[in-house]
Amino acid sequence: MAFLDLFDDSPEALYELFEARGWGDGLPLVAPTEDRVAAMLGACAGRDPDEVVAVLAPRFGKATRRSIAVNAVLAGCRPEWMPVLVTAIRALGVPRVNLRGVNATTHPVSVLTIVHGRAVDDLGFNSGLGVFGPGNRANATVGRAVRLVLLHVAGASPGTGDASTQGQPSKYTYCVGENVAASPWGGYHRSAGVDAESAVTVHCGENPHNFHDMESDEPAGILEKAASAMASLGMNNACISEGEFFVALCPEHAATIAAAGWSRADVSAYLYERARLPASAFREAFANRRWRPWMHSVPDDHLLPMTDSPDNVKVFVAGGAGKHSCVIPSWGVTTSVTLALEP
Repeated sequence: MAFLDLFDDSPEALYELFEARGWGDGLPLVAPTEDRVAAMLGACAGRDPDEVVAVLAPRFGKATRRSIAVNAVLAGCRPEWMPVLVTAIRALGVPRVNLRGVNATTHPVSVLTIVHGRAVDDLGFNSGLGVFGPGNRANATVGRAVRLVLLHVAGASPGTGDASTQGQPSKYTYCVGENVAASPWGGYHRSAGVDAESAVTVHCGENPHNFHDMESDEPAGILEKAASAMASLGMNNACISEGEFFVALCPEHAATIAAAGWSRADVSAYLYERARLPASAFREAFANRRWRPWMHSVPDDHLLPMTDSPDNVKVFVAGGAGKHSCVIPSWGVTTSVTLALEP
């Protein structure tokens, strides 16, 4: 492509340029002109645009506010969403996320970004009806910008840095708001030890696994269905005992459970106890099991949990009217991170 084409910021020219160089996510992009990038950086006023926010594997690329801003423009973000994006990228750089493993595995794992607290309403993130779906610019473009940073800075391009066998749709965009207004237990971030008005969580996992319960007027009926969605041999958590599950309860399910006097911790404890399979099922399915030592010694008929601690079952509220909730299993060898929102 001719050098002069770099100065043609028409949608068609930019699209062709990125495609030719193996950049982007395959969708149309917004040209990251100097003015647009400067406007994006304006949301980080007083912060060094070239300070390294995180070093991202597998390329170990240095994500600065400037490089994050470029990808935010490409994704179609508004400047006011930059702090959410910067916080998410900072969280991905925390070692326990194991981003190198997340990006290099053949599993389809993707990064889910959850926005908590005041920022959800102030910045226009969707936390209600269709929360995991299309139609909201903040959710769609911030989630997409996270993926573009992973492609362009972390080097997580399919085939070279991302070895996922099939991928999954959430590798395009995966960002939701927590519906704190409908949560009987307050914001998830405070349960994770982050005492702030607004926060961001990153969780590396699968697409949402829906479960529904239209009839139950008590917690067990709802949560038995959640436990059945969790107790599957087809997910990585089945052979990796420390894997997390995020459980996104819809407001109606959450209200029914809370009305019975159950806390968030009660939900986690119940699912830990009920999401189980016989030890024989795991042994027959997997020759290689990343288990705690005690798990290897139990008899075949012993019911083993899908994760080794109730603390690995993370509960938050999202969605609108209707009685559908979801389970989001992790890749397994990764731990979520929640950070206070900051630019």
